[in-house]
Amino acid sequence: MRNPFLACAAVVLTAAALAACGSSADGNDPEAAGAQRPAASGPAVPGTSATPAGEPATPATEEPPAPEASAPAATAEGPKTPVDEITPATGTFTKKQKEYLKDRVPKGMDPAAVLQTGQETCDKLRYLVKADRDTAVGAIVTGEIPDAKDAVAGLCTQHQALVDEAAYAYPDGKHSGKKLRPGVYRSASPTTDCSWQIAGAGGKELASGASGTGKSRKITIPDSAVTFTSTGCYAWLPEGAAG
Repeated sequence: MRNPFLACAAVVLTAAALAACGSSADGNDPEAAGAQRPAASGPAVPGTSATPAGEPATPATEEPPAPEASAPAATAEGPKTPVDEITPATGTFTKKQKEYLKDRVPKGMDPAAVLQTGQETCDKLRYLVKADRDTAVGAIVTGEIPDAKDAVAGLCTQHQALVDEAAYAYPDGKHSGKKLRPGVYRSASPTTDCSWQIAGAGGKELASGASGTGKSRKITIPDSAVTFTSTGCYAWLPEGAAG
């Protein structure tokens, strides 16, 4: 189920943020290329930093920017431009940017457009983590922010903890077998129709529940669990991983 809060993340792509692609081509890091830092529309999440490490604070009065169309993403098919031939129309790419672009730029495509896609991913994560960290992790878990793993590794490493946590979380759906990891989990941005069920051998129900409030709930997946099914809860994050 798509989280409606992510619609707000689209507004993070300001003209200035998109211009970071051109600014970074002059040798600046994409995370410090002069793009405006979007501010969350609400207070910071308790227990988390309102501003990611290494980033300047954003004035609370900054207005959400208008959404922009996403740049075309590189596909896995077709020949790619060799890394030593990847150059912007003006200026140069940083080493980190060229590493991200390696094997991503189809022949004949503007590498700046591919880089913009990765930078938009970083922008969305930056916006979400300021507003609600759990939603940011959930967006990675559910795939609503695609290419997050590679974009973070190459362009915005300060968000690596989000990707690491997402690797141990569960999106809505049915999970079974070796994919189940015992432990305590909390729901991230659940809807008022959030429900779950944990079953053991032979389909025997071990635990189940529902939340009509939309508030986060905690569950425990025991060692004896065989299947875990979730609907309307968006994602379940491992407890103790936030911070």
